[in-house]
Amino acid sequence: MPAAGHSRSLLASVIDQHRLRVALSPHTPRPTTGPAALGDERMSTQSPWTARTVAGAGVELHCRDWAGAAQARPVLLLHGLAGHAGEWDALAAALAPAHRVVAVDQRGHGRSTRRPGDLGRDAFVADVVAVADALGLERPLLVGQSLGGHTALLAAAAHPGRFAGVVLVEAAAGVSPDAPAEIGEMLAAWPVPFAQHASAVRFFGGGPLGVAWADGLEQRADGWWPRFDPEVMVAALAENAVRERWDDWAGAAHCPALLVFGQHGIIPAADADRMLTLRPDVHAASLPGAGHDVHLEHPAELHRLVAEFLHGLPA
Repeated sequence: MPAAGHSRSLLASVIDQHRLRVALSPHTPRPTTGPAALGDERMSTQSPWTARTVAGAGVELHCRDWAGAAQARPVLLLHGLAGHAGEWDALAAALAPAHRVVAVDQRGHGRSTRRPGDLGRDAFVADVVAVADALGLERPLLVGQSLGGHTALLAAAAHPGRFAGVVLVEAAAGVSPDAPAEIGEMLAAWPVPFAQHASAVRFFGGGPLGVAWADGLEQRADGWWPRFDPEVMVAALAENAVRERWDDWAGAAHCPALLVFGQHGIIPAADADRMLTLRPDVHAASLPGAGHDVHLEHPAELHRLVAEFLHGLPA
């Protein structure tokens, strides 16, 4: 396996070779660190949202619903493995009130059903459709990070015409045979319960990223615990470990797509190359300095990309 830096430089070269939009526009200033440095009042996370619960197949799905203009394209946000809907607060606040934005706690995560009976990929896709139908989201833009991006890809392929477009953030269609074991080991290493929320923030690296991960915990009498069970997270990756989804990606050509990679993310350059080769029509961006959690590390830059993509979607 090549060193991380070599792999990332390959990814940037791959995107450049496909002559697609790369990284940041020259006129866009890069933020420094911390929420106050975002330099855009639209990135305020003070916008109100309404908690909603949608009944899926054997699950209850908790959602954050940000009010927006009824005539504008709605946006549906899907977090990654072990994440939660609140990770999208910055992007949701930036897009609302111009757009209605709904962020979902996916099954097995957050305030949604903790131990669902079905953790197959089709069940996650069915949840997306259930939320869109129940909340009246007409042809929304799907935005998903990591496992949420994989879900968005499959939903677009399985339901032609239901979604106006997809934004896949650090997500691809390849197989990940080592992912279940690696995730299991990582979660087993968390020193739970955390004594304080602040200690969890430090463990997760501090800054906005550390806060977002710590906000996914729940407080119990003996400390702060994850709002998920590690074995459920591992089981949710079972299909991804053995089944590639290249046919689904190619079959979703009817649905406009934007790919967003982090310079230091986890998507192999070979997977990015194959996605762009199969779908040369898609837009793509590689964000300098970003890791896997692009939406937490560079929310203003991601907002710019999503807003531009939204604006360009056909009516």
